[in-house]
Parts: sequence; structure tokens; C-alpha cells
Amino acid sequence: MSEQVLACPVTAQHIKVALVGQPNVGKSMLINSVSNAHLHVGNFSGVTVDKAEVLFDYKGYNFTVVDLPGTYAFTDYTIEERVTHDYLCAEEYDIIINVVDSTNLLKNLQLTSELLTMSKKVVVALNMSDEAQKEGIVVDAEYMSELMGLPCIKVSAATKMGIEKLIEAVVQEFINEKKEPKLVFSVSVEDEISNIVSYFKKHKFQAVNTYRNIAINLLKNNKRTYGKLHDNPIWTELQPILIEASKHIELHHDTDDIKEAFAEEYGAFNRGIVAEVVTKKKQQQQKTLTEKIDSVLIHPIAGIPMFLFFMWGLFQLTFEIGAIPMDYIDGFFGWFGDIVGATISNESVRSLVVDGIIAGVGAVVLFIPNIVILFIGIALLESTGYMSRVAFLLDGFFHKFGLHGQSFIPLVTGFGCSIPAYMSARVLKNDRDRLLTLFIIGFMSCGARLPVYVLFAGAFFPEDMAGNVLFAIYISGAILGLIAAKILKLTAFKGVDEPFVMEMPKYRLPSVKLIWHTVLTKTMMYLKKAGTFIAGASILIWFLSTYPHNTKLEELYNAKIEKAQSEQEIVNLENELAMAHLEQSYLGVIGKFTEPIFSPLGFDWKMNIALQTGLAAKEVVVSTLGVLYSLGGDVDETSSSLSTMIQKNIPFASAVSFIVVVMVYLPCLAASIVFTREAGNVKYFFYLLAFTSVVAYFMAFFAYRVTLLFTGVS
Repeated sequence: MSEQVLACPVTAQHIKVALVGQPNVGKSMLINSVSNAHLHVGNFSGVTVDKAEVLFDYKGYNFTVVDLPGTYAFTDYTIEERVTHDYLCAEEYDIIINVVDSTNLLKNLQLTSELLTMSKKVVVALNMSDEAQKEGIVVDAEYMSELMGLPCIKVSAATKMGIEKLIEAVVQEFINEKKEPKLVFSVSVEDEISNIVSYFKKHKFQAVNTYRNIAINLLKNNKRTYGKLHDNPIWTELQPILIEASKHIELHHDTDDIKEAFAEEYGAFNRGIVAEVVTKKKQQQQKTLTEKIDSVLIHPIAGIPMFLFFMWGLFQLTFEIGAIPMDYIDGFFGWFGDIVGATISNESVRSLVVDGIIAGVGAVVLFIPNIVILFIGIALLESTGYMSRVAFLLDGFFHKFGLHGQSFIPLVTGFGCSIPAYMSARVLKNDRDRLLTLFIIGFMSCGARLPVYVLFAGAFFPEDMAGNVLFAIYISGAILGLIAAKILKLTAFKGVDEPFVMEMPKYRLPSVKLIWHTVLTKTMMYLKKAGTFIAGASILIWFLSTYPHNTKLEELYNAKIEKAQSEQEIVNLENELAMAHLEQSYLGVIGKFTEPIFSPLGFDWKMNIALQTGLAAKEVVVSTLGVLYSLGGDVDETSSSLSTMIQKNIPFASAVSFIVVVMVYLPCLAASIVFTREAGNVKYFFYLLAFTSVVAYFMAFFAYRVTLLFTGVS
């Protein structure tokens, strides 16, 4: 190697490379091992740090490689770190070669993952591959390239193995269009990134860097990015968004330091890569506590049964503990209705307030304990880091159905609420994978469907069986979703699977503050729907079921009631009047009109109406049934409960069919709007409507016929 002062001609065939890596990874040795290379040593501007440049030619390309000082992370604390940081941010160059130590990949990826937030092409040189091989460490470079979305090349500076392949990869990367690297964060961070990106798109912000990378740098409190935006007119609106985003991320990581939160995020991403691409032929050291826990919880054979057991336990708790306060809530709304009703003299207004608003909203609020328990359970599993590991465990299983392991988080979130589930599908960067996941989320029964399941499970099964029935309903929906995913993958979403990194966060003790925030937010969202949207729907249902009044019918029955000989006869006549009036109401007309369509599923017109109102919000199904069936109630307080009325009026086979439709058909209006926005085109909403409607109808028909067969009813 000759030490000369040479200048590489800057031409169209000139490639300027920034050589970056942590200290002692063999950067200088690697690039100096290039044949016919010339070394030029100087100083970086304003500092005494050596600036080494290597110049060489390769297949008509003139290379200038700037060997930057080693840095453990993309920071600017020491002089060396500052030189590297400032050069990468401010100087002109074409490509970064990031040299990593293959024998200590997890530690080295700390810098790599940070480099991915820059709008530069990156090639990873997996140096010391020969030493890794001797130590029994095998790195799957090809799969790593697929996972990260950039070339990862095995090299050895000592033996000069892979040097030419590395230079060839740099040339190809120089020629090719830049692709976004597959750097993904947790759902909470991805949500905030999406919000900031949406803000930039809305204001058509002009920038050299991508919106996503700018958003990441803003969230990381990058001074340079802040400095560029601070004097821009959009800063006034953007600053409060960033403050809220930081609070949200810090809450999810149980820290007051955003840098610490991002260090955890990068760590989770890096552990995910290592878990996917590194295998050790022999155990190098004693297992850490995390590895010991992982060996049990994500065991290839026992892992999935354990997860199913946890979910079964959660649904048992949801029903058993949730049932305790239900009688008190039911009694409160009954008492409240009586108190309010006694103060209203006008019968129509009294009926509107008591039978419409209070009965409708009360039927939904009744199930809040069940929903809170379900939300707490899911939040616990997520906050401990267990859910991310189950996603890793299920990755191979999901691929058989055309889904990615990363789809697991949105799907499990769907058990709580479809709206955040649709939004969390953003973590999937491949459009086809994201769309497929969006179509399947609806098969995961959200919290809004839970009241319907609890109502029917309580009506047709003993209390000690109801929890198992709930578990069976949820698992059946999930299995059906996987089958639907396979069908869609073979038809509408054909294509080769694109791998992504599965993040592996550290195990944490549950954060009470985070769980409280998550559960409170979701419960308040549910209550807000109950107090506004569902109350409005209840009023509409009450109006459609009350009007038009048939005075002749009322006069006829009033005459019969006056001649009645006993209290029981009066009650029966009042029930007959209510039923006859309901059939002649607007709601009755709609139900009767659609009854022939749904009669093969075993539905009467009341069940039709309940399902149709459920398109607005699934909680409305319960309040609709409450409004419809409470019109024919007996005087006994216990027997007049909605559960008892369901059991009396709906055959078991029809109930099974009804549950199948609720389990599969279109999500609520609010969720459908979010689905359409996340899918990116309104046509996907109509595809979802058609797909879920057809599947729901045929699955319900099948369930109805099979249930009739097994129960011996013809």
C-alpha cells in the first residue's frame, strides 16, 4: 500500500463511499485490502482527527472511500463521534458501507439501525466472517439482506474473502434506485410516525429526506432536524403534535427519556434480526434470564399451546369476574329508568327516554366489566413483551396461511378494537401483506362483539360453561380468519412473501401507569360511543319500532284488556298488543321485507333488524335486541331480563347461526371508515363488504344446518 496524495476524478463514474462502523471492527484493514488501492491521509476540517481516504478503480468506476472514525452510536459526544456524525449529515457522498463484527452482531447493529434513518444507500459488510465460523456462529447473509432491505455481504479483511463481492454490491447499489430499508418500530412509535408523516403530506412539505425519516429524527430530538424546521411556518402546529407523540412513546416505554425509549426500540429491532439470521452451533456462554424465559414461552412445540392456555384463562376471567357487577349495573339502569320515567307525564317522551335512550345505552354499558377485563389482559401481555415473542413464534405458522408474523400484533389488537388494529397494520411495510392483514382483522372478534357473545352464551349455556364457549367463539373466528387469509393469498393477493424483521423487546414488569392509560383510553372510547353514537342509534331504533301508531289496534286491545278477568290475562294481552304494534311499525316492515333473505339462516325479522343496526356499531345489536324483546316482557324482574327473553324467543340453532354472522360480517361504521383510510382506496371497502357478507351468509347457513342435525330438530 503506497501512501500518496492523490485525487480521484469526480465523474459520472465516480462513487464516493463513507466507511462507517464501531471501533475495532476492522474497517481500515478491510478497505486497505482492496487491490491497487492508494491511501491518502489528512485531517478532518477544524479537528486533529486523521482523515483517511482510499482511492481505487473497479470496472470503470473511480472509488473514493472515506474511512470515518469509529463510533458506537450515531451520537456526537466525543470528537471522533462528532466528526463521523457531522460528515454523515453534512457532506456529499453516495453510499455508506457499514462494517460490522460478525462475532458480535447484536452490539454492532446498534449503529446500523440508526444509519437506516438517513436517506442514504447502505451496504452492510459482515466482517470477521472467518472468525465467526471458527466460533460456531453462522450468519444467514442472504436472509439478512431480505429482512433489512439492503445488501449484507460476508467478508473477511484478514483473508480478503468477499472483498470483490462487497465492491460489486456497492456498484449495483449505486446503479439501482434507492429503496426504503425495512426499519420497523413498535406499534406505539409507528402510530406517531404515521401521524407526523400525514401532517407533512397534508401541508405538502418540501424536503430532501423522506417524511418517515424526518419524523423519526424529530421524535429522537435530532438537533439538526429541529433546527431546519424551527423557522418553518408549519412549526407552530407541528410542535404540539411532537410533544404529545413524545409523551405517548415515553409512557409506553415507562421512561421520561425519549432517547432511552428509542434505544429500546432499536434494541428490539436488532434482537429481532439476530434471532432470525444468527445460529450458534455451540453454546458460547451461560443463558441469560431472557433466554431462559424464551426457551419456555417460545418453545417450538410447547409455545403455542401455552399461548392458547393464556388466552383461554383470559376469556374465563372475562366472563367469570365480569359477570359479578352485571346484576348491579342492570339493577341500576332499571331503577334509573323507573325514577326518570315517573317524572315524565307525556307517554311518548317517557317511552323515548326510558325504553329508547336508557334501555339502549344501559344494555351496552352493562358489558363494560367484561370489556375492561379483556383490555387489561391484552395490555398485560403486550406490555411485558410477551406478545412480540408470540408473533415471532407464529411467524412460520402464519406464513403457511400467507400472513407475516408481524400481522399477529394487529390481529391480537383486533380482539380489543378493530380501529387501533387497522391502524397498527401500518407496521407491515409491504402493501400486499398490509392489505391482506386488514382484510383478516375483522375475523378477530372485537370488544364490541363481546356483549353479544356474553348475552347468548349466558342465555344458552350454564355459567360454568360460558367462559369455554367464549373461548371457542374467539378461536373459531381466528381459525376462520386464517383460512380466509389463505384463500385471499391464493386469489386476490398473489405474490412472493417479503420477509420483515420481527422485533424482540426485552421482558418488562407490567407498567401499571401504561396499563391504566391503555385500558382507560379504550374504555372511554367505548363509553363515548355508548353516550353518543349508540344513544343516537337507540333513539332511531325506538322511533322506528314505535311509529306509526295504530289507534284502531290500540282501541281493540284496550277493550279486551278492560274485559280481562285476571292479571295474567291483562299481561298477555298487553304483550300481544306490543308485538302486533311492533310488526306494523317501520322497523317491523323493514324486518319483514328482509326476512325471506335470512330465513334460511333461521332468523326471524327481529334478528334481521338487530344485525342490520349492528352495521352502525356492534354494541347496538344488544341494545336493539333489548328494545325489541323487552316489549314483550313479563312482570317478574328476573324472567324479564334480556337473556331470558332471548332464550325463550330464539331457537338454539338460530342463535348459533346469529353468532356466526356477528363473528364474520362487516365491522362497525367507524372501523370501516378507518379500514378504508388505511387501505388507501374506497374500492377496498366494497371488496370487504362483499367478502365478509358472502362468507358470513354461507358459514351461518352451514352452522345452522349442522346444529339442527346434531340437535335432532328438523
